Amino acid sequence: MLPQDAWIWHKLESGAREIFEASGYSEIRTPILEDTAVFTRGIGQATDIVSKEMFTFLDRKERSLTMRPEGTAPIVRAYIEHALLNVAPISKLYYIGPMFRAERPQKGRLRQFHQIGAEIIGTNSPFADIESIMQVHAMLALFGLKDFRIKLNSLGCRADKAEFADKLKDYLKDKAAGLCDDCRSRIDKNVLRVLDCKNEGCGSILTGAPGVADNLCGACGEHYEKVKLNLRSLGIGFEETKNLVRGLDYYTGTVFEITHASIGAQDAIGAGGRYDNLVKEMGGADIGAVGYALGMERIIISLLSQDIAPGAGKKVFIATLGDEAKLEGMKMARNIRDKVDMEGLAVLTDVGETSLKSQMRSADKSGADIVIIMGEDELKQGKAIVKDMSGKVPQAEVSIDAIAEEVRKRLC
Repeated sequence: MLPQDAWIWHKLESGAREIFEASGYSEIRTPILEDTAVFTRGIGQATDIVSKEMFTFLDRKERSLTMRPEGTAPIVRAYIEHALLNVAPISKLYYIGPMFRAERPQKGRLRQFHQIGAEIIGTNSPFADIESIMQVHAMLALFGLKDFRIKLNSLGCRADKAEFADKLKDYLKDKAAGLCDDCRSRIDKNVLRVLDCKNEGCGSILTGAPGVADNLCGACGEHYEKVKLNLRSLGIGFEETKNLVRGLDYYTGTVFEITHASIGAQDAIGAGGRYDNLVKEMGGADIGAVGYALGMERIIISLLSQDIAPGAGKKVFIATLGDEAKLEGMKMARNIRDKVDMEGLAVLTDVGETSLKSQMRSADKSGADIVIIMGEDELKQGKAIVKDMSGKVPQAEVSIDAIAEEVRKRLC
C-alpha cells in the first residue's frame, strides 16, 4: 500500500470499526503464526486451502506452523483457550488484518490479502445469521459500494450434508469424464467442493444437479425459511443460489456470498455462514456460531471501478523562513490542531531548508486551502500572512495569537 492509496484503506477500516462498535462488537487480534493443527482440524484436510494454499513450515524445534490463511479457526482457538464462554454467553467479535495463501497472484487474488470479519459465537438462532447479513449490507452501503449481490443458500446440518453428498455423487458418477481434473478428484475426497468450481464445463454439468437446500431436514428447513422471511422484512435483497457452498468444511446451515461484477469470473468480495460444530470439534462447548469475512482488496477494486474519490478534507500549509520562524510555525501548527475542531483537517509544515518559492509550490501541490507565511520580519511584528489559495478572500496580516481563530473562521 503506497501513500497515495492510504485514504481508501482508512475509509474501509474506519467505516468498519464505526459499524462494529455501534453494534456492540469487540475487536480480537490473533497471531499471524498458528499451530498448523488449528487449520487442518478446523478447516478440513480435503479443502483447497489446506491441501494447496497454506504457507506451512517447521520452526527450529520442528513444530509445524502456518501463516494465518483465514480468520475464523484462530478466533475459535482463542475463544476456547481463553474461556470466553465464561465471560458472556454470546460473544460478538470482529477483526481487521492480513491473511496469507499460496495463490497465483492475479486481480483480486494475492498471497497477502486483508479481511474485515466478524463472528457471533454462542447461539444457533437464525437472527444471528440475519444480523450478520444485515451488517454486511450496511457496511458495503457505508463504503459507497453499488450493485453488489448477496447470494444465499443453506447446507443444512451435518446429517443433511452427508445425505446430500451421497446424492451428488450419484448424480456425478456417470458424468465424471466431463469434469475438470480437480473436480474428478473431489468426487471421492470432498464432493461438495465440485459445486464451487468456476470451470465452465463443470458448471454446465452441474446445472441439473440436485440443490442442497432441497435436502434439508425439518429443523434446518425452518431455520432457513426464517432467515429468508426476515431478510425480506428488513428490505435486504438476496438471490437464492442452489449450488452455493463454501470452500471450508466447517460450514453448516446458512451460507452466503457477496459478489461484484468488477472482479471478473472470481467475483466474490466476501462470504460467510454458520459453523455450528466447529467450537465443539476444536475442543470447546457444543455451541452454534456464524460469521463472515470481506476481502478488502476486492472491495477496493470494486470501489475504484466506480471512480470513488478521496474525501475533501481541509488543509493548512505553514510556510516559514529562518530557524526561529520554523519553530514558531511548528508551535502554530500544534495550536491550530488543538483549537480548530474540524474533522479531516490537516496542518502541514515544512521541515526542510527550502525557499519560500519552493514551499509555495509544495503547498499548491498538497491542495492546501490556506497558506500561512511567516519570515523573520513577520515574527518580529508578532504577525503572519494568511493567504487563501482559492483567491476568493484577500490575503491578510493576522496576529500570531489570533491565527487559529482566523483559520477556523475561514474553513468552518
